[in-house]
Amino acid sequence: MKHSFLISALLMLVIRCSASSFDKSKSNINPDLVDTTKMANNKIKLTIGSRAFTVTIADNSARKAFEDMLPLTINMAELNGNEKYFDLPKSLPANSSNPGTIQNGDLMLYGSRTLVLFYKSFSTSYSYTRLGRVDNISGLAEALGSGSITVKYRLD
Repeated sequence: MKHSFLISALLMLVIRCSASSFDKSKSNINPDLVDTTKMANNKIKLTIGSRAFTVTIADNSARKAFEDMLPLTINMAELNGNEKYFDLPKSLPANSSNPGTIQNGDLMLYGSRTLVLFYKSFSTSYSYTRLGRVDNISGLAEALGSGSITVKYRLD
């Protein structure tokens, strides 16, 4: 009887320690790590000829509506020596504001239908809805060139 009592007590102790360790591991989830993992999936692949670029996309309804259109292969026209644009077949939800300065690599929505990819930085008085930004702009301007260009967008 004494022997079975000790075995039962030992078994209860092992179960309790295991449950306690499990609860501790659940409470030690790092919310920053979870958010980082989630953000790593918020990417669009942009392909221009043989060059590929990754775009980190904004967290807004325009971006979500744009993602629903992907994959998309479009012929973007040149404008002002600093941007390529394309009029989308349907309007996206817009929440435009003036960024003050456009950065090389900004992917924006002008109005509710015009997709704009900027390849030079400059000051602006126009308002845009941010869709995202090219992560590494090295070679972006060269890849886009000076005229119209075919650009492929897809989820990464």
